[in-house]
Amino acid sequence: IQAAWSLKTRALTEMVYVDEIDMDQEGIAEMILDENAVAQVARPGTSLKLPGTSQGGGPSPAVRPVTQSGRPITGFVRPSTQGGRPSTMEQAIRTPRTALTARPITSASGGYIRPGTASMLTNPDGPFINLSRLNLSKYAQKPKLAKALFEYIFHHENDIKNALDLAALATEHAQFKDWWWKVQIGKCYYRLGLYREAEKQFKSALKQQDMVDTFLYLAKVYLRLDQPVTALNLFKQGLERFPGEVTLLCGIARIYEEMNNISSAAEYYKDVLKQDNTHVEAIACIGSNHFYSDQPEIALRFYRRLLQMGVYNCQLFNNLGLCCFYAQQYDMTLSSFERALFLAENEEETADVWYNLGHVAVGIGDLNLAYQCFKLTLVNNNDYAEAYNNLAVLEMRKGHTEQARALLQTASSLAPHMYEPHFNIAILSEKVGDLQRSYTAAQKSEEAFPGHVDTQQLLKQLKEHFAML
Repeated sequence: IQAAWSLKTRALTEMVYVDEIDMDQEGIAEMILDENAVAQVARPGTSLKLPGTSQGGGPSPAVRPVTQSGRPITGFVRPSTQGGRPSTMEQAIRTPRTALTARPITSASGGYIRPGTASMLTNPDGPFINLSRLNLSKYAQKPKLAKALFEYIFHHENDIKNALDLAALATEHAQFKDWWWKVQIGKCYYRLGLYREAEKQFKSALKQQDMVDTFLYLAKVYLRLDQPVTALNLFKQGLERFPGEVTLLCGIARIYEEMNNISSAAEYYKDVLKQDNTHVEAIACIGSNHFYSDQPEIALRFYRRLLQMGVYNCQLFNNLGLCCFYAQQYDMTLSSFERALFLAENEEETADVWYNLGHVAVGIGDLNLAYQCFKLTLVNNNDYAEAYNNLAVLEMRKGHTEQARALLQTASSLAPHMYEPHFNIAILSEKVGDLQRSYTAAQKSEEAFPGHVDTQQLLKQLKEHFAML
């Protein structure tokens, strides 16, 4: 089917190892006088919950794949950017737990343990430090020892309550003049979900001492409160005090990217590279933006730069293979994908490489090879909705209508945020005369991607059919 041939290429993201993982709260309780409550209907351009309405010029799902939270896939896997909240519990349960989707995060403690502190071996007879027996008020009077003890309790033991008690006693002993303790109290409040209290502590610390880390922590609080505009203003205030600071520039670029303002994000990533031309995140994001802007040759230069810097992993070679294919440098395409398969660390990465190899096969016209590649994708990752959709299109070309319908229904249930499976079901149902199912699927497609012209034309035809009946 001509209109149903809606294949979508995914350029995989560059990976990053991080110490902390931002946790999305399952929901903020709506209670009277609750300072942490967020307005249900945000103004356009001021919320991260409705990124599709934030900027009119954002990339469409037809050009750039989006996550379940409605944000375009970034060029770099980061905490919080892909952790959007699924709208229903069923959606959360069946969402694949990968960094490329808005996955549900279920563990609140494991991600906070740092490798450096975890290497402190415990005694065979018991724990390294028995926190229940500590006299916190005594240690709070010894500033140097108290700071080391706080770091151990907060990062290694992950005992926020005792860490907060120690920080409160220590800042009281310092007569509330030590900005470091105020920052630590703010971190404890943030971890406990008391964002307004954390905001007060970080602001108080900034009055005493300007520090880049404090700006970053305060911006995290505003982002958790769904106030990206306030976070942007805060970062810009930080740049006035720390001109050219890379972390602040990168924070602004990330927020613009989350709000679908890709052009502004790219400008700030370029500013990051002016200050630090080896910044992997900025290079990867700019390269990804060029790839989705139909400039694979320029994207190839950025990914080659990453290769020269020593980044050597599956994602990079996958991206190099895609850029070489779309830039018509066919001699390097298959060798890059072969290296990507060799470097894949898990089945999800292998599935992504086979999926993109399927697109290469479609591009050269070998549909049998494409069919085998998409099958291998599902062997490695049975939740790959895009592969189900593309297999359905290939089955439809062979005339296997029922198999195509089953594959499309699987794809639409796995990824309700994608418009392609819904649209293909609508086309298929309309061909066989099931107008009611076609209309329902077309409505879902329009909901996922309101600007899709083919969906609008199909809905118009179906309404004309119903009017005649």
